[in-house]
Amino acid sequence: MAEGFLLVDKAGGWTSHDVVAKCRGIFGERRIGHAGTLDPMATGLLVLGVGRATRLLRYVQEGVKQYVARVGFGIATDTLDADGAILEREPMDFAPEELTAAATRFLGTISQVPPMVSAVKVGGRRLYELAREGIEVERKPRTVEIHEIDVLDVTPGPYPEAEIAVKCGSGTYIRTLADDLAQTLGGRAHLTALRRTAIGPHDVNRARTIEEISVLEDPTAAILGMSDGLEDLGALVVDQETVSGVSNGVVFAAAALGAGDPGSYRVVDEEGTLLAVYASDGRRAKPEVVVA
Repeated sequence: MAEGFLLVDKAGGWTSHDVVAKCRGIFGERRIGHAGTLDPMATGLLVLGVGRATRLLRYVQEGVKQYVARVGFGIATDTLDADGAILEREPMDFAPEELTAAATRFLGTISQVPPMVSAVKVGGRRLYELAREGIEVERKPRTVEIHEIDVLDVTPGPYPEAEIAVKCGSGTYIRTLADDLAQTLGGRAHLTALRRTAIGPHDVNRARTIEEISVLEDPTAAILGMSDGLEDLGALVVDQETVSGVSNGVVFAAAALGAGDPGSYRVVDEEGTLLAVYASDGRRAKPEVVVA
């Protein structure tokens, strides 16, 4: 059984769990998980870990994410997206340059309040579970990082729509960002469409739909090797003598592994097979995950 990462172009209407469940059937493998939930309305890149690669998903999930979102201004919904019930409807009037200027206020490190439909736990329960019961609770703001917001298009009218591209850190809620943008312009907004186009080094153009994967003669051909799936981590190639130590989780002097700079590294053998991920503080290199 091949192990590694699977890049899926998720269709609208599927939950992330639906995709995982379908792939468990396709591959006959229970050990499948995903890096970063996509809501049912959203489409685009969902990275799955297959087999031992499930232990490495956190390195993917921590990567920078890119989205293209369609924002409907003047209308607020209880889920902040098109699947929710309308709460407010008030026409808005702004120029495209005003939206561009407003977007600059959200660059850098900002605070966001998680939406009630998120998977964040409060009191041991997921917020979306409480939302389904009509319960709304107070949520603590969370710090997120917004690297870029580009306004791609604005369709004028009493209820303008805009297409924006967002590059952000892990944990960012695009639906919340859209509504916060609208509030700086004096109104409210919700997402009418959302597509994730990249996570870290992985691009949706390299992904396959579930339908495409399911008709492959050998579905494992779609799986990226574990080392290839972590290509944004520096690679440390070790000789055969060192392989045993790495496989047993030995702590090395950073210089001995070539990990002089602080950070996480994928450690591979001379054939390129992933053995482990090690973290270096510049002096010592310690194992974080050993897969050999």
